[in-house]
Amino acid sequence: MKIKAAVLRQMGAEHPYAKSEPLKIEELELDRPGAGEVLVKIGAAGLCHSDLSVINGSRPRPMPMAIGHEAAGTVVEVGAGVEDLVPGDHVVMVFMPSCGHCLPCAEGRPALCEPGAVANGKGRLLTGAIRLHMCGHDHSDVHHHLGCSAFADHAVVSRRSLVKIDRDIPLPIAALFGCAVLTGVGAVINTARVQPGESVAVIGLGGVGLAAVLGAIAAGATKVVAVDLSPEKLELAKALGATAVVDARAPDAVEQVRAHAGGAGADFAFEFAGSARALENAYKMTKRGGTTVTAGLPPPEATLPVNIVSLVAEERTVKGSYIGTCVPVRDLPRYVDLYKSGRLPVDKLMSGAIPLDEINAGFDRLHDGSVVRLVVDFGG
Repeated sequence: MKIKAAVLRQMGAEHPYAKSEPLKIEELELDRPGAGEVLVKIGAAGLCHSDLSVINGSRPRPMPMAIGHEAAGTVVEVGAGVEDLVPGDHVVMVFMPSCGHCLPCAEGRPALCEPGAVANGKGRLLTGAIRLHMCGHDHSDVHHHLGCSAFADHAVVSRRSLVKIDRDIPLPIAALFGCAVLTGVGAVINTARVQPGESVAVIGLGGVGLAAVLGAIAAGATKVVAVDLSPEKLELAKALGATAVVDARAPDAVEQVRAHAGGAGADFAFEFAGSARALENAYKMTKRGGTTVTAGLPPPEATLPVNIVSLVAEERTVKGSYIGTCVPVRDLPRYVDLYKSGRLPVDKLMSGAIPLDEINAGFDRLHDGSVVRLVVDFGG
């Protein structure tokens, strides 16, 4: 079938993207789903910094590529062997498919799935297939972004990239659960295991960071300190329930956070800015015996200077978190239930919706920090 998709042919375009237009809306040929695959009509897809890092070249991927990885939609057709989904089901895409058989999957760590990581790096589905092609005589392959390629009206994905959800959740909101919520809330609940009464600092208030603020509140943290450069995002964090906010540009930002967290520093400091400097400050904001968690994705060459004596003598922990250390089939429905009960108001992270043909301008807004989560709304 023929679809319309946002295709990136070359990384590293100059900003503003509304002028350089790195993403072209193109007609592509989409194969029918093979064994273990599903055809999904995309309802909505969120604009995320992980997409932006492919556009600007800091996360190299094979080109050309149809990008987009945070999405929700409706099942249209299932391939051979898919027996637990039927046309009409609503699903959320997960950007790391899990094979269920490799050692990390067997250990209950599907975010570290080895075949999934290989497939994502090659721009293929978990099955190894490429289902996207140029139209016309060329018919050359177009790579899949993280097994999803969600900035398109339809996508074929591995069954292992989908989690079924209730039909009563609007798809633009459901889309956010596939990346922002799994990553942000999961970092708090799974990676750090924040307990009631503990203190939390969150640095970087994009969709993932603000989801972490919501997750920390839901987990029972009594002190939640939000840090960012944007006054608007700091105000939003306060409205969401953060107990204190700190301007990251303040010369004494670290000291302010430590004071707001109880004086000795935060039990847990989370870095979502994708900046080595932000992670260094997060480490300084963490108390003795505390844990610093990062889910940011800085350029590959970025490094972290750590005072080894403090790491040892203060029994510090520094942890990475990928997809919130989640088991998506377990955690995503739980987070949806929290949303439905009013304890995880994910809808407040929505900055608005745009049509597909405005996607370059949308990434300009994400780049300059003026939005939390924009979604491309496909109206279904």
